[in-house]
Amino acid sequence: MPSSPVRIGFIGSGRMATALARGLISTGFTAAKAIVASDVSELALQRFEQETGGTTAPDNATVLGQSDVIVLAVKPQQIPAVLQELKDRMRPDHLIVSIAAGVTLRTLQSGLGEQCRVVRVMPNSPCLVGAGASAFACGARATTADAELVSTLLGTVGTAIPVAESLMDAVTGLSGSGPAYAFQMIEALSDGGVRVGLPREIATQLAAQTLLGAARMVLETGDHPGALKDAVTSPGGTTIAGLHAMERGGVRAALIDAVQAATERSRELGQSH
Repeated sequence: MPSSPVRIGFIGSGRMATALARGLISTGFTAAKAIVASDVSELALQRFEQETGGTTAPDNATVLGQSDVIVLAVKPQQIPAVLQELKDRMRPDHLIVSIAAGVTLRTLQSGLGEQCRVVRVMPNSPCLVGAGASAFACGARATTADAELVSTLLGTVGTAIPVAESLMDAVTGLSGSGPAYAFQMIEALSDGGVRVGLPREIATQLAAQTLLGAARMVLETGDHPGALKDAVTSPGGTTIAGLHAMERGGVRAALIDAVQAATERSRELGQSH
């Protein structure tokens, strides 16, 4: 952790910004008094202040003046106006971290000046519960220390992985959109449980916990998912019968197609930013 509190400013104080601020404070990365946010929504600012203990600012310029790291947490279509507002107020020591989907490093650097240190992040919604899977790409002027700082920052709400910017659309297609695929799988497994007689509440709890447990086994054992699958698949047993049904239904191909489709859509949307 930093030796002294890093001053973090959020431009945009929505759910993701609030979750990140909570993580930063709860892990000791920085202090609540070192966090400030601005937003066009007074309600969003009130929630941010109540849930984090951080302070709020009347405008973006105030956030910039009170911060070392500035997190851009606004909608992509708002980015051009925000960059224009910040450009002439930037200090050499400022680090800009953008979580605006599809906004490229080129856009950020051209909007703020080529000397600006910028990092582009693709988080996902489980950051809201401290279990996010984020990827980040550093701009040309960002330093190794900047990368380490962002990795630690994002690590307060889950896992952070550095990638080349060319892979960010693929990240969006997999981990960015992936929670929705998992939610649908949990819902379908719960439906299956109801179909064979389980009460809905019990079926959903078992389905969700099963996916959580399986994910932890992959991460904590380091074993290939296929090996873990084989270890619980007995000859002629119940699991192979279920796996056979999944193969007939094309579940594996559908998930691969989902990642590809979301990645391609991310590329399309990125062309407008």
